[in-house]
Amino acid sequence: MDKTFGNIFKGDKVIWMVFFFLCLISIIEVYSASSGLTYKGGNYLAPIMKHTGILLVGVFAMVVTLNIQCKYFKIITPFLLLLSIFSLIAVFFAGQTTNGAQRWLSIVGIQFQPSEIAKGTMVLATAQILSAMQTGNGADKNAFKYILIVCAMIIPMIMVENLSTAALLCSVIFMMMILGRVPGRLLGKLLGIIALFLVLILAMVMLVGEDKENVNAQNHQTEYVKSAQTEKHSGPLSSVFHRFDTWKARIDRFMSGKEVPPEEFDLDKDAQIGHANIAIVSSNIIGKGPGNSVERDFLAQAFSDFIYAIIIEEMGIFGAVFVAMLYIILLFRTGRIANRCENNFPAFLAMGLALLLVTQALFNMCVAVGLAPVTGQPLPLISKGGTSTIINCIYIGVILSVSRTAKKKNIEEDDDLGYTGVSPT
Repeated sequence: MDKTFGNIFKGDKVIWMVFFFLCLISIIEVYSASSGLTYKGGNYLAPIMKHTGILLVGVFAMVVTLNIQCKYFKIITPFLLLLSIFSLIAVFFAGQTTNGAQRWLSIVGIQFQPSEIAKGTMVLATAQILSAMQTGNGADKNAFKYILIVCAMIIPMIMVENLSTAALLCSVIFMMMILGRVPGRLLGKLLGIIALFLVLILAMVMLVGEDKENVNAQNHQTEYVKSAQTEKHSGPLSSVFHRFDTWKARIDRFMSGKEVPPEEFDLDKDAQIGHANIAIVSSNIIGKGPGNSVERDFLAQAFSDFIYAIIIEEMGIFGAVFVAMLYIILLFRTGRIANRCENNFPAFLAMGLALLLVTQALFNMCVAVGLAPVTGQPLPLISKGGTSTIINCIYIGVILSVSRTAKKKNIEEDDDLGYTGVSPT
């Protein structure tokens, strides 16, 4: 029996522990935060049963992935790149549009976001380029060029409908290039170009976008897409301009900088932000206890984009810090695993995926506590989700697969030094 469990739970035990705690918190908080869904559906168990089922599918996918050797991840890179490009193009013409965003594809009844596949693919491709072009003084300057070419094929298509995901991905790729020792002067030039590009985009958004005060706040305060609602645009171009309106509204709200008295705060206009702030303040440091949230009934995306606010309300500051520490432990533990890797590719791949998960988590937390404009990025492995949850589980599976290789290498080094782990008799 122990051997069977050992075969299933392969890889780094600390990563497994972090994953277990994140899943446990997810089940508790999604069950608590899904009151709106249970009220609409008339079944209190349906949302959490569906979420638990998705987590179990994710665990299965993770176990399958961790048993795949790292060399096979290299082989599938070109196929994933082609899949990402074609699916991102397809979403412009056949994607489902909801809440003003056209980013979902449906195949045989299964909905997924091509951007979710593209994120992991970009990390995989970047890791492969950096590992293949390493020299004694760091990455070859051509590695920088090839990474930019791959980014140019994928990121602009993501940016059109999901600016926050594009920004997240760019941040992760940039950090991977730092870890891969890409020449600093090239990275400096890239930062300058990015800064100029952001200024131009910001100017275009502020000039072209319309601040529609009367639009329902729920449509502005979240990027979460519900399959039950659909909208149609006349074409891809009109969809882009529609997103300009959303981006401008969010920028205006975040940059206003005005302290609004409680009696003057408009909960109809700024519902998500307002109720998230109420949830945090009403926690009284120690929290109300799991299942005792009040603001879950008012936050439209309590189970997704703003689940961290519900965690603070129910589990207090200590619970919020504990969740944040789980992601930090995941990052640092992956760093130790990467440091033990014999080859560069698995090290870059593991660190890239860990950075992707942790950076997204930080985005979500900053939004929940009001330190960043609303981005619509869910909390990885905690927020209620579908294919995104499964894909995040696969990311953990890849990290565990790398940890198996690194552990094997470490054991072999100990054997070479004469440390067998057996006491002499």
